[in-house]
Amino acid sequence: MKGLQNQDERFMALALKLARKGSGWVSPNPMVGAVVVDHQGRILARGYHRRYGDLHAEREALKKLNWKAPGATMYVTLEPCCHHGKTPPCTEAIIRAGIKRVVVGTLDPNPLVAGKGVEVLRGADIQVEVGTLEEECRDLNRAFFKWVTTGRPWVVLKWAQSLDGTMATAMGHSQWISGTEALKYAHRLRAASGAVLVGRETAALDDPQLSVRLVKGRDPLRVVLDTYLTLPMDRRFFATPPPTLVFTLEGDPARVGVLKGRGVEVVVLESSTGRVPLGPVLEELGKRQVVQLLVEGGGRIITSFLKEGLADEVCTILAPLILGQGRSPVGRLGLEMVDEGIRLERVTYKRLGRDLLVTGRVVVPRKG
Repeated sequence: MKGLQNQDERFMALALKLARKGSGWVSPNPMVGAVVVDHQGRILARGYHRRYGDLHAEREALKKLNWKAPGATMYVTLEPCCHHGKTPPCTEAIIRAGIKRVVVGTLDPNPLVAGKGVEVLRGADIQVEVGTLEEECRDLNRAFFKWVTTGRPWVVLKWAQSLDGTMATAMGHSQWISGTEALKYAHRLRAASGAVLVGRETAALDDPQLSVRLVKGRDPLRVVLDTYLTLPMDRRFFATPPPTLVFTLEGDPARVGVLKGRGVEVVVLESSTGRVPLGPVLEELGKRQVVQLLVEGGGRIITSFLKEGLADEVCTILAPLILGQGRSPVGRLGLEMVDEGIRLERVTYKRLGRDLLVTGRVVVPRKG
């Protein structure tokens, strides 16, 4: 039994590796990998979901076998779908192929599936086992899981800072604190996200393109929070693709008309605080099928997401540089004691050339 468990974990690990290849391409679908193995443990076929609208991982693998795999075992990172979407149900293809055993990493939280796929397979007399490398499989699609269950995207805060905790000089200059490898990482993070968000100040000072250039990948939707719709019209993302979405409290018809003429969409929100409300922003982005939101804003935006408990993950690039007094990535959070601080769990460290990348999941402490 131990040998079979080890084999299951080995092939599931391979399926996970395949699934990651779909990062940034399959959204709003989840990343999924599949491996088909015969009774002697030999790999017959591999597959992964390559792009949104393309074959799912299970079907891509079975297609390589001419849709026939009698007596074989399939390893798949996420529960096979059992409903008609852009493609037919994967359960249907598995049953017709003659698969006799399916090892599933984790169940799909999508209400259209959510255990139903497993039931269909078991109803066809297929042995199904769920939970092999379950934590890893859930973690792979943590953004998808949150979006499906809450309607809001997974929020990643990313910033680069000097050793003394400054993200820009006192004059606002920040290009470039990090090195080439860190910049490539930032572009990979953009490619893996459905949207990238900045505030008016960052957009005005840095004039970022907010597109994917240093790596291969899809450009994210560009999102700007501009409370009074006063951002200068000569910013680069107003003149170049990809699409841009502006959230504001002020819907001046003339200015809105000019922006629409440039392909920029404007969403006017209501607020009692005088600031663009982040909750409704996330709700709107979720409706637009943004599964992961990358926040590259300045200190005010980053602080607001942390203070309101809306951040899920932090990615900080620490550069071997000292700038002295300047602009901090995080402002006042209203905390009085150290144990009230926002801590990170599942922290990882990685060298990016001369820089150090620190990532972690946000843990909001309970007060009282």
